[in-house]
Amino acid sequence: MDDSKPIFIQLAEEIEGRILEGIYPEGTQVPSTNEFAAFMRINPATAGKGLNRLVDAGILQKRRGIGMFVATGALDRLMSARREAFGDQFLSPLIHEAARLGIDSDELIAMIGQRAAVAGK
Repeated sequence: MDDSKPIFIQLAEEIEGRILEGIYPEGTQVPSTNEFAAFMRINPATAGKGLNRLVDAGILQKRRGIGMFVATGALDRLMSARREAFGDQFLSPLIHEAARLGIDSDELIAMIGQRAAVAGK
């Protein structure tokens, strides 16, 4: 657990990660509120809040009397949101700092390519 974020957000992010990794493909059932609560040793209301956050975002779908399922299109929605967040969190500051240092876009792209090649080995 990460004390910097509320537990229900951590649960929602964990489920999102599992969807992105293919552990919970679209259309599959996810564990119940009580199962998540028992596994994470948290209050069922907290687990429910995390799951409902994903329902509200269109990532999970409630099927009355059956359970929660990964919604159709959830993977695309998550990928789009994560890409946008990646740009805001990492690329915008990188581009701003590169401009401050006089690094143009071609040089920045070359630098990224070089680092990616090294990281790929």
